Amino acid sequence: MNRVIPCSALLASLLLLLLGACSKAPPPPEPLRAVKTMVVASASAGGTYEYAGEIRARVESRLGFRVGGKMTERPVNVGDAVKAGQLLARLDPRDLRLGEDVARAAVASAAVNLQQAVADFKRYRDLKDQGFISGAELERRETTLKVAQAQLEQARAQSGVQGNQAGYAALTADASGVVTGVDVEPGMVVAAGASVVRLAHDGPRDVVFSVPEDKVGLIQSIAARQGMVKVRLWSSGAATVPAKIREISAAADPATRTFLVKADLGEADAPRLGQTATVAVDTPRISGIARVPLSALKEDHGKSTVWIVDAASMTTVSRLVTIGAAEGNDAVVLTGLIPGDRVVTAGVHVLSPGQKVRFYNDPEAPLAAVSGAPSASGALPVTASASPR
Repeated sequence: MNRVIPCSALLASLLLLLLGACSKAPPPPEPLRAVKTMVVASASAGGTYEYAGEIRARVESRLGFRVGGKMTERPVNVGDAVKAGQLLARLDPRDLRLGEDVARAAVASAAVNLQQAVADFKRYRDLKDQGFISGAELERRETTLKVAQAQLEQARAQSGVQGNQAGYAALTADASGVVTGVDVEPGMVVAAGASVVRLAHDGPRDVVFSVPEDKVGLIQSIAARQGMVKVRLWSSGAATVPAKIREISAAADPATRTFLVKADLGEADAPRLGQTATVAVDTPRISGIARVPLSALKEDHGKSTVWIVDAASMTTVSRLVTIGAAEGNDAVVLTGLIPGDRVVTAGVHVLSPGQKVRFYNDPEAPLAAVSGAPSASGALPVTASASPR
């Protein structure tokens, strides 16, 4: 005898099957991740930065003629030591001498005009006393006399200028020093003020070096301190000379994007110009800080964070930290960590807040380290029979 299944029961069975097929499977449990950690200890930060420098004169002048002309002589070359007043270069003086002659002739002409004006004034004054001319006429003659006097003074001043310019045909050293460069060769026509010879003056010496942008603040902070900068000449072995920061460039070099720094060598024996030196800059030591590997840092919304492992619950907690600087592969943490914190040092990008973790067991670690002593990474000891999950 055949049974007839009601349509409503068949439809309900099909709906149950469809709903069972569409339901999602429960997500698998999150794996228990093994993490490498280290225990934070109180430390101090500080060290020495070294830069390559060059010895230069405190004052280096670019000397040029005060007048233009054709250079006919340059008796000095690069590297020559010169004394104050020594001839460095000379222009063709013929045009300048002609100008001086013209000025002298103008002085003589003005002197003759003044003599004529004086004689005329005396005669017109006598005529005025006799009543032959008016007072206005005498005043005009007096004005003519004053103009002649002024013209003579002007001619004499112009003559002095031309005489000085004739003397400017010879370029002399304004101080003793060493010629470090020449910019013009004999036979060339130079303009007034153009650089002809570069002269490094005798006297104080500076060591000049360049620092990157992130170290300018450090250099500025120690500029007024004594004993923070030491200079070692490459030719003098391990001997060092104390120096003091004298000048820090306000703008970066357009090519190297570094800032030029000049340090005064003080009363030390003047080294040779151009010598190469190593400039050692000591940084102030800061105590009460912590060091963590760079791999322990994670950026969260523009801020630096680290993962802390809560040993009681074996879960991770994110904590904000303030980074001071980098020293090799370590980061100097100024605030955010206290001694005893256990920081995750690897795999920080796969962790989440409150995640369950276990300490990593290095299979290559010695048995003694695994069974009892803490590992090099600072992890707690685990038993050799622990198996990964």
